[in-house]
Amino acid sequence: MSVDLLGFLGVVMLAYLVPGPDFLVVLRSATEHPSKGRAAALGAQAGLCVHMLAAATGLSLIAARSPMVYDAIKLLGAAYLVYLGVRAVLAARRAARERTDGRQAAPDPAPEDPAEPGPARGRWRSGFSQGFLTNVLNPKAALFFLSILPQFVHGGGSTTRQIFFLGTLDVVIGIAYWFALVALATRLRALLARPTFRHRWDLTTGWLFITIGIGVATTA
Repeated sequence: MSVDLLGFLGVVMLAYLVPGPDFLVVLRSATEHPSKGRAAALGAQAGLCVHMLAAATGLSLIAARSPMVYDAIKLLGAAYLVYLGVRAVLAARRAARERTDGRQAAPDPAPEDPAEPGPARGRWRSGFSQGFLTNVLNPKAALFFLSILPQFVHGGGSTTRQIFFLGTLDVVIGIAYWFALVALATRLRALLARPTFRHRWDLTTGWLFITIGIGVATTA
C-alpha cells in the first residue's frame, strides 16, 4: 500500500485546527464537564467512522450525486446546530431570570446546564450524541472522504484498504487533538463558575451555533 502520508497528515492537521461545528461542540461540552467533553470528542470521531464506511462502500458518492439526499443531510445538520444554539441561549436566559428572582443559590459552585442530565452516565450519553450527530450530519465531513482523501490514494493497491487506513489515521489524530482541547478547556471551568461569565459564555456559544447552522443551511 502506497499513500502520500506526509501530505495527508498536513491536510488533516489543518482541518482540525480550523474551528467548525465539532470544535464548538467539544469545547462547550468540556467546559460543562471533562467527561462530557471527552464523550463529545468520541462521538464526533464515531461520526467520522460512519463517513469513512460510507465512502468505502460508495454510499457517500451516491449521496453527493443526489442533490435531494445531500440537501436533506445538510438541512438536518443545520437544524440540529440551530437547536443546540437555541437551547444554550434559552438556558442562559433562564439562569439569569432565576438569579434575578432570587431562586438561585450562592454562585460558588460551577453551574450545570439545566437541560443536561445530571448523572455521569446521562452526561456522557448527552455529550456523545451531540458530537456524533453534529459530525454525521455534516455533509462537509462526507465530502472530505470523497474529494480530499482520494487525492492521497494511489492506484497501486486496494482503494478500499487505503481509505480505511487513512480514515482510521484521521480518527486517531482527531481523538488525540480533541482530548488535548478538552484538557485545556476544562481550565475555563473555574472562570465559568462565576454566573456572569457563564451567562456570557452560554449566549456566545449559543449564537455561534445558530450562526453556523444558518451558514450550513444557506451554503450551496
